[in-house]
Amino acid sequence: MSRRAPTLEDVAREAGVSRATVSRVVNGIRNVDPAIQEVVRRAIARTGYAPNRAARSLVTRRAETVALVVSGAGEPPEDTQEAFAARVFTDPFFGRVVAGVVGYLRPHSMYPVLMFADSPQDRHEVLTYLRQGRADGALVVSTHADDPLPALLAEQALPAVLFARPGHPVPLSHVDLDHRAGGRLAAEHLLARGCRRPATVSGPLDVAASRERLAGFREALARSGHDPVPVQEGGFTHDSGVAAMTRLLAELPGLDGVFAANDLMAQGACEVLRARGRRVPDDVAVVGFDDSAVARTSRPALTTVRQPVEDMAARMARLLDEHVRGERTEPASVVFAPELVVRDSA
Repeated sequence: MSRRAPTLEDVAREAGVSRATVSRVVNGIRNVDPAIQEVVRRAIARTGYAPNRAARSLVTRRAETVALVVSGAGEPPEDTQEAFAARVFTDPFFGRVVAGVVGYLRPHSMYPVLMFADSPQDRHEVLTYLRQGRADGALVVSTHADDPLPALLAEQALPAVLFARPGHPVPLSHVDLDHRAGGRLAAEHLLARGCRRPATVSGPLDVAASRERLAGFREALARSGHDPVPVQEGGFTHDSGVAAMTRLLAELPGLDGVFAANDLMAQGACEVLRARGRRVPDDVAVVGFDDSAVARTSRPALTTVRQPVEDMAARMARLLDEHVRGERTEPASVVFAPELVVRDSA
């Protein structure tokens, strides 16, 4: 004989509160004292009660899912969605975004639905999905400055929050990093180590974050009399870091410090330097950016500028939740501060 599934009444008896109080806690209504919420949550855990999501959605009028959209407008026309997705999943940055989003959503009984938007048809599908109420809103990670998706979301008044300041002004909330300050931290650290011939591997210069990191790096070096600074553009990938470092060595054989605009490119730069007989950091100091898992597993371990991606992604999810609940009505801009993490490469 199967065991009866626990009910709201069972939780209420276990917690010593009314059924209505349990219902408010289960449905995320926030006018319940935090101490009582905790008592109810413990009772839910002890009884094994699992809310009926369909019934709960009727009460809350929410889908309890959010669309986590990776938007790739500007990708090469011949690029397939499979190729685009493969690049996303091999980039440690995206894994950190997912971890931060899930870390916020899970305790709130919300769930992400991953969507790709790298073509007009895909963007249309995202908009339709949201208009139909199949998700409460969108968390958008855009990979290109000219991405039209943020403007389309704003035009249709669909709840959305962006990771990074959009390339064009739109009335949507976003989280970002002070990338310019991060570039300055990298430059100041190389100068403090005594580097006299610094150079940099930038990210793609059609991406605002790349331009800001480069600008901060140049500004700090210019104040110390290092102007101009040799620059080679990379693509935020390991292989592009290898290629850019190779070009930098041809341009400036005596360089003694390198700032790479993300950890994958810094890792590639270190490999080229070792292959050319340059010791890192004794001959050439290398600083990366992001403080991803790559920074900790590289040899040598990378000195890098930390971008708190997990915290930023969690804040993005929280902002969306606040917009959906009506607790926040105006767009917000939340900018995080970078931090230098010193390891072995510089």
